[in-house]
Amino acid sequence: MRLDDQEQSSNVEDRRGSGGGGRGGMRLGGGKIGIGTIVVALAAWYFLGINPMTILGGGDIMQEPAGQSQQAGQPVANDKDKVFISKVLKTTETVWSGIFKQNGGTYQNPALVLYSGATRSACGVGQAAMGPFYCPEDRKVYLDMSFFHQMGAQMGVQGDFAQGYVLAHEVGHHVQNMLGVMDKMAQARSSMNERQANDLSVRVELQADCFAGIWAHELQKEGTIIEDGDIEEAMNAAAAVGDDHIQKQAQGYVVPDSFTHGSSQQRMSWFKRGLAGGDMKQCNTFAQQ
Repeated sequence: MRLDDQEQSSNVEDRRGSGGGGRGGMRLGGGKIGIGTIVVALAAWYFLGINPMTILGGGDIMQEPAGQSQQAGQPVANDKDKVFISKVLKTTETVWSGIFKQNGGTYQNPALVLYSGATRSACGVGQAAMGPFYCPEDRKVYLDMSFFHQMGAQMGVQGDFAQGYVLAHEVGHHVQNMLGVMDKMAQARSSMNERQANDLSVRVELQADCFAGIWAHELQKEGTIIEDGDIEEAMNAAAAVGDDHIQKQAQGYVVPDSFTHGSSQQRMSWFKRGLAGGDMKQCNTFAQQ
């Protein structure tokens, strides 16, 4: 990605080093979260998507108030990682503000929370082991920057545009939240069995991939940001985080009924659909069988 001339977003909240994770107990729907649920969530540390506690629990997570953190937009000297991710966030703001305006709406920028190890969110305690996640309750994307190093070391995914895809996918969940998709999903899950809920989760994640493709489409139109090989980096990242690929690596076999994010082929296909058309109407994963 060629971001030298791009501005940084002012919607970055840097909590790194603040020790905001805490050890307060989490309660879900009025009861303690089971150990098994936590284990399942942490086992999916490299999934890209909504906070696993939200997906697995399907209820409100109550937590003590968040601790002190640096103010949004406060600069950190010589922090190349923060500068990079802030510029990527700015590109998403520009893209989605334009798209919403074209469709008669107003885009509200999400905040990006950078943290180390663990931090509190309106969806519960976020941990680095979960990977990046979006919390619809506070409209914030949470990211431990070490994830990108792990993504390269443990999944073999390299490149700055692969990192851009990760953030664009999470911002895609924010777009869904603004469109009311998250509320509809929560309502629908209440009457579903586990298999149906997993299928719904897959459709939500694939739509976020399609929205990430729209972001890439708009950057291609802009003409100066995307470089040779960038799209391939995003495709490699999408393939690496497919449920089938992850399950094969983790346990040696694949269980399609347990998919929550989609197969590698599905994730690449929906990203390419958004990239090719740049049209939100083409991202209706819920109409696809």
